[in-house]
Amino acid sequence: SYGHRNPQGAALDKSGQLWITEHGARGGDEVNRIQKGGNFGWPVISYGTHYSGRSIGEGTSKPGMEQPETYWDPSIAPSGLTFYDGAELRGWSGDMFAGSLKFDYISRLDGSPLREVEQIQGDSTQRVRDVRQGPDGAIWFLSVGNGALYRMAGVGS
Repeated sequence: SYGHRNPQGAALDKSGQLWITEHGARGGDEVNRIQKGGNFGWPVISYGTHYSGRSIGEGTSKPGMEQPETYWDPSIAPSGLTFYDGAELRGWSGDMFAGSLKFDYISRLDGSPLREVEQIQGDSTQRVRDVRQGPDGAIWFLSVGNGALYRMAGVGS
């Protein structure tokens, strides 16, 4: 695939499909489901604007260019990405998790269409750099704020 601005996180879902998070400019951070040979549009289409406020490219869509599965506006500065398939966190199996460097939270995404359904935020989520599922069934994440590795377990609905 091509037409990516700045991929930050990558993960495979349970079917082996590759997904990425990528930084937009001002607004327009994206989650993309990668398709072989797919043109993801950068810099021709974008949901963001230049930092100066000027428009980017030709708008938000164009024939032959892929649309993101979801996007953030304002930008969250997404980082690491994982899919959760454990039993430790009830009700979260199959959900996607992405760190936010800008707003200090972990984004939980779910649904069709894909959307952010929860912002997991606390003292430990300052500039979340990476999010992974551990072999113990918990979600582990790196936070720049305290320079620490955290374990999230026993929560969820």
